[in-house]
Amino acid sequence: MMPLKSLTYSASEVALTGRRVVNWSARKQENMNFASEGYKIVYSGGRMVTYEHLREVVFGKSEDKHYPLWKSVIGGMMAGVIGQFLANPTDLVKVQMQMEGKRKLEGKPLRFRGVHHAFTKILAEGGIRGLWAGWVPNIQRAALVNMGDLTTYDTVKHYLVLNTALEENIMTHGLSSLCSGLVASILGTPADVIKSRIMNQPRDKQGRGLLYKSSTDCLIQAVQGEGFMSLYKGFLPSWLRMTPWSLVFWLTYEKIREMSGVSPF
Repeated sequence: MMPLKSLTYSASEVALTGRRVVNWSARKQENMNFASEGYKIVYSGGRMVTYEHLREVVFGKSEDKHYPLWKSVIGGMMAGVIGQFLANPTDLVKVQMQMEGKRKLEGKPLRFRGVHHAFTKILAEGGIRGLWAGWVPNIQRAALVNMGDLTTYDTVKHYLVLNTALEENIMTHGLSSLCSGLVASILGTPADVIKSRIMNQPRDKQGRGLLYKSSTDCLIQAVQGEGFMSLYKGFLPSWLRMTPWSLVFWLTYEKIREMSGVSPF
């Protein structure tokens, strides 16, 4: 029988273990925040600049300042595609860093020491192509989400301003952003499910996925194996996340434009 003494730990050993856990959690959270904020800056900057350029320069509004829905749909989808393509490396690192917590709980060895190490390791194992792993489902998702977000916000806001008693104010911005968050969640959840499965599948040395050949293959496998509603797994938390984010983003964005002397979106 193992001596009782071998099963006891001193207060200093327990405290040391606790400090290590706290330090690891703090470093993990710091790395997660860095990766997440880096992705948001590149993605949001790319999509907003692209959409406004398409609306104001490429497509243009009519003489009565009306912007046709079909132009807004195309502009929103193209803005999402360009913004996501630019931000795909940071998005990939963000997703991979999120998976580290799960690996820790499962007792598996961690793959990355931080954001920089994740970038270098992915680059070393998969090359430049590895940094754009899953870019096709990513831009498909971004196109749908931004068609829901940018197109809905732009269309609803200008409809309210031109056809109701509401003016260009926080009430109009708030109502428009709530609508955009809902539509973006409805359109984006299926693509989000496909994107997550594509990005988290194991890969060979050439960066090619081992479970799914393409986003279409992933879609077919999911529907055939689990049913159509499997594409809407996580819809409620997605909507609960998207709606407050959309509200805060658009209210803040419109306020910054106002303070900067720029015309409303």
